[in-house]
Amino acid sequence: MSPTLEQRIAATLRQDVQGMAAYAIQPSAGLVKLDAMENPFRLPEALQRELGERLGRVAINRYPGAGIAELAERLAHFVALPDGCALMLGNGSDELIDLLSVACNVPGASILAPLPGFVMYEMSARLRGLRFVGVPLRPDFELDEQAMLAAIAEHRPALTYIAYPNNPTANLFDDRIVDRIVEAVGRQDGLVVFDEAYQPFASRSWMARMAAHPHVLVLRTLSKFGLAGVRLGYLCGHAALIDEIDKVRPPYNVSVLNAEAALFALEHAHEYARQAAVLLAERERLAVALAALPGVHPYPSEANMILVRVPDSARAFAGMKSRGVLVKHIAGLHPLLAQCLRLTVGTPQENTLMLDALAASLDGPG
Repeated sequence: MSPTLEQRIAATLRQDVQGMAAYAIQPSAGLVKLDAMENPFRLPEALQRELGERLGRVAINRYPGAGIAELAERLAHFVALPDGCALMLGNGSDELIDLLSVACNVPGASILAPLPGFVMYEMSARLRGLRFVGVPLRPDFELDEQAMLAAIAEHRPALTYIAYPNNPTANLFDDRIVDRIVEAVGRQDGLVVFDEAYQPFASRSWMARMAAHPHVLVLRTLSKFGLAGVRLGYLCGHAALIDEIDKVRPPYNVSVLNAEAALFALEHAHEYARQAAVLLAERERLAVALAALPGVHPYPSEANMILVRVPDSARAFAGMKSRGVLVKHIAGLHPLLAQCLRLTVGTPQENTLMLDALAASLDGPG
């Protein structure tokens, strides 16, 4: 008798994969979507038409070519890439995180990151057969310097990720501690990756400092810039290092349509800068309003999200959703996030709806 599909799965798929949970994406139809740190603004209609016409002229019958090199050159200029450094493109920063795991998978290698943090660091490490070492943050979501230094000395990680700002806590870590961690990793012959996904909303960056630290890489994405649907990330570092990592990148990993849309966005960077300014102002308005709600504790943010602790996060999440507002319930991701919600900064109207929904969910039944 032929084996059942369940038996085939059990026999052919990795046991650790079978035990994993897939990355969860919440259904959002009909809801105010404030769960994924997306830029809530569409392009003005005139720019939408211009982009549509431009994409219509792209030679989609050909593999990506010169346009990809042009995008890399334009991005290097846009971010003021330091002399002696280079960048490589990825299908979002997720692919680049995975490619780093592939490139650094020497025997016994490990990847280290603070927790709570971006889930893809651990997922990529485990799927690629590397050990993952998670070091809990302090209760105030600052780096635990002694624990980090001890873990670096013990495990000698090939890669140490520092999300800057961190996801989901939205804070920038103390640079004095960060500097000592960077030095410690350098002494152990490892690499430090600064994940600057939220750079458009942060007050500090490691891009300019990277030139003085050959073992430091800076990872960014255009998702928070306003192109989450385009899937375009880029990894920056000393040219010799990037040249080696780039060898594991699949050919044609960035589509011609994605590249053309990104080029268009860079040409209209002033529009995205205007949108970011609105979101920064709204972030401050939200922080003040959230702090005034009874029992709500908002944490400082350098991103386009705010972490809040509430008396009953499950009740608040369900109540907000029933009132048409979708946020992210993250209390189960790590013990330090008990009773926490992550709120994306939306448009002024969306933020008012979110505040009203949260206030009503605190006061009354879901």
